[in-house]
Amino acid sequence: MAEPAKKPTKKLRTIDPAFVALGPSGVSIRDRLKGLTPEDEKVLARVGAHLGSLASKDLKARCADGLEHSTESWAARKRELTADSSSRWAGSITKATHDQWALARRGQAAHLQSLEAGIKTIAHRLSLPVGDKGIKRAPGGYRSAHEWFCKMRRLHVLRDRLAAVRADRDNGVVHVARGGKRLLGTRHNLDAAQLSEPEWRKRWETARWFLAADGESGKRYGNETIRITPDGEISIKLPAPLAGLANAKHGRYRLAAKVSFAHRGQEWADRVEANRAVAYRIHLDVTRGRWYVDACWTFPITQTISMETALAHGVIGVDTNADHLAAWRLDTHGNPVGQPRRFSYDLSGSADHRDAQVRHALSQLLNWAKTCGVRAVAVEDLDFTAEKTREKHGRKRRFRQLVSGMPTGVLRARLTSMADATGIAIIAVDPAYTSTWGAQHWQKPLTSKTRKTTRHDAASIAIGRRAQGHPIRRRTTPPPHHQSDGAGHRTVQAGSVALGREGTRRPVTDRGQEPPARSGTQQGTRATSASKTVRDARGVGQ
Repeated sequence: MAEPAKKPTKKLRTIDPAFVALGPSGVSIRDRLKGLTPEDEKVLARVGAHLGSLASKDLKARCADGLEHSTESWAARKRELTADSSSRWAGSITKATHDQWALARRGQAAHLQSLEAGIKTIAHRLSLPVGDKGIKRAPGGYRSAHEWFCKMRRLHVLRDRLAAVRADRDNGVVHVARGGKRLLGTRHNLDAAQLSEPEWRKRWETARWFLAADGESGKRYGNETIRITPDGEISIKLPAPLAGLANAKHGRYRLAAKVSFAHRGQEWADRVEANRAVAYRIHLDVTRGRWYVDACWTFPITQTISMETALAHGVIGVDTNADHLAAWRLDTHGNPVGQPRRFSYDLSGSADHRDAQVRHALSQLLNWAKTCGVRAVAVEDLDFTAEKTREKHGRKRRFRQLVSGMPTGVLRARLTSMADATGIAIIAVDPAYTSTWGAQHWQKPLTSKTRKTTRHDAASIAIGRRAQGHPIRRRTTPPPHHQSDGAGHRTVQAGSVALGREGTRRPVTDRGQEPPARSGTQQGTRATSASKTVRDARGVGQ
């Protein structure tokens, strides 16, 4: 008789170890320029427009160099810009140009990866019969012959795009729009944007201005080009063609407005008084009609603490979702403590509104962590680069929108920066199977009549336990043999000093034959009978 075929076991991918995320390497603060006179605004606009035209020419020259860029070409570009501005303005412009070109190259690489992922998925589905059902991890064939034909056409389109992008990347060609590609596209959709042509033109020209200066350590107040004193007075070194607009010594223009940074103002003042480098950027918000100044500086990356120190007081596991953060506190043994928490946010609306929502939710999370005395927060190291492709999930438009709307990168950067100021460590864990295994092992046991545990709550427990190095399942299988101490204790349970721990249980057969527990007082008139066994009798005589 032939043996029945065994069901093939599912191969799980390797789980990467958890690690403590590095702290931030810089800080940026902003304040509004209040009290500007019309003359001040006119001078700022002329300086920004002049330097913006120089920045556009320099970016064009850098893109023309492509991969042939060298130190000599950079020095030549800087010398050419110095004649129309100054050496420091030229240095800031060329540095911004290099950063913009490098950003375009990274975006080009991401676009190349997205095209390759889409082509791979379409080619796989086209190779399957029409109507073939897929499995959980791989899609099946297309539903109809018409869809198969349309996808075949799209495959050829994507391959043509891939060839063009690869050719550009090999030749060092990038496509950059100073002012923003989105604002450039708005020019052809003014009715939808509810803008007139003059309004759009003003936004476009303002976005292409350049009023940014890098700081220099050892110089007065940390910046010679845009100088801000500890009292908040602002003065700008005018470019050579606009030196006639100066109202102060050495070709400088002093603004009537003063600034006082509310956020990290003391830290900024300490750097300025010590003549340490601080970079500034002045810009205009056209929609509000307000001028702002940004101050930023860098510092050595904060050294992370050890994993043992971070987890000494437990951990809070956080599951990131499209509209909320699901969090649960775990003790040092990986057991959930208290009730789960949920911190909601709304990611609709403008970019400023979305950023404010994320910051508010993270502030609530960190305040709760400080109240609990926990020094570590565990989050998933998510990256949906390959999951955001249009071909990955086919017609599941709502799911694609859900994945694309999750603020993984912004949330992780914000959380790392905000947690560093509070002394809380951020632990990044592998996101593999956290939702599946958390729901399998924790959702049902933690659900009661008064508490409904969601799948996201259970996932937060799985994330916290993975950060602590515990298996996600609640307990391991019983020991072999006779299910007693013959093979040792269970490997996943609280230590002997923990309150309410579950020790190794005795077999059911032994407990079933035990007499009921008796108190110290006798019940009834019957006295306790003496033992009739030889062993007990011998013990009494001794």
